[in-house]
Amino acid sequence: MHIDTAPADGGKCFLLRGRWVVDESVALEREVSASAVIACASVTLDATGIEALDLTGAWLLRSLEGRLAAAGAEVSWRGERPALVGFIDRAAAEAPHEPPEARESLPVVAQPLRYVGRQAVIAAELAVEATAFLGAVMTVSVRALASPRRFRLPSVVRHVYETGVTAVPIVALIAFLISVIVAYIGAQQLRQFGGEIFVVDLVTVSVLRELGVLLTAIIVAGRSGSAFAAELGVMQLNDEIDALRASGMDPVEVLVTPRVLGLMIALPLLTVVADAMGLAGGALLSWALVDISFDQYIARVELAIASTTFWVGVAKAPVFAFLIAFIGTLRGMQVRDSSRELGRLTTEAVVQSIFLVIFADAIFAVIFMELDI
Repeated sequence: MHIDTAPADGGKCFLLRGRWVVDESVALEREVSASAVIACASVTLDATGIEALDLTGAWLLRSLEGRLAAAGAEVSWRGERPALVGFIDRAAAEAPHEPPEARESLPVVAQPLRYVGRQAVIAAELAVEATAFLGAVMTVSVRALASPRRFRLPSVVRHVYETGVTAVPIVALIAFLISVIVAYIGAQQLRQFGGEIFVVDLVTVSVLRELGVLLTAIIVAGRSGSAFAAELGVMQLNDEIDALRASGMDPVEVLVTPRVLGLMIALPLLTVVADAMGLAGGALLSWALVDISFDQYIARVELAIASTTFWVGVAKAPVFAFLIAFIGTLRGMQVRDSSRELGRLTTEAVVQSIFLVIFADAIFAVIFMELDI
């Protein structure tokens, strides 16, 4: 028996004996349930006879104490109350919890409002965190202007290679195929009006102003943005970033700024490759489908583009690169607790960076339209 009873002044004394550990939990639970049924007004708990106590036993002691109090008994301890029981009290008091009936108690109409409010609070917290992270990146960048070694050129070069050079094949292939599709559809439609020659204008303007840089940015967002988030997320899980801070190094300077700068260098160069391959794809299909020679194609390209057509597309690339690198590194630095969180934030990094790229492209389109560029 783990619980014996003895008379006490005006009530009963529960003499707690033996080992209150997880191995004895089944027997302990039965005795606690049986002992909790009591009608006396005063109960004293004596834990001096307990030989061993772990968290499971402490939880059962706290359960016994609570059940006796709920039955109307005034519970006191002979000697000191076990420290583990007090630890469970503090943990239960500090743990945030929501009553299970809270959602059910809300009217049906109020539940969507509650969801919207919660998401608004989360969005506000993320906006504050993103602003602080942006400020840290800007601070490190300004500080590096006074000391160029802070840019960590070897790391920047490595990221230019990983995000730029290794992405050339896939970017070139996608740009070539998309321009072929655009040229094919355009030729099919313009042939009805005898305007096949305008296929060149369609491919040239669409590739140089929009498709080249936009497709490249989307590919890089899925390829490099996810890599940034995953790399930094794994470093967070392995406490490598905390180790950098402990050694006196700034993780933003060491890990974030080289990635941002490297991608801002690589993406404009990839855009030039995509533009060249897009024009090559349009030239090939124009020659094969509407019998436009390469000399005619080049001459028509020169007539179709304005002095700003190429630069409009290239000018967007650094902005898109900054958005992709910023979101990827931000999500990576936000990883906490588990690999599941790593996967979720990596997915969010890709989705959000693609959304921001398309949103920024729409803003650029409006600005260039207003400026008549």
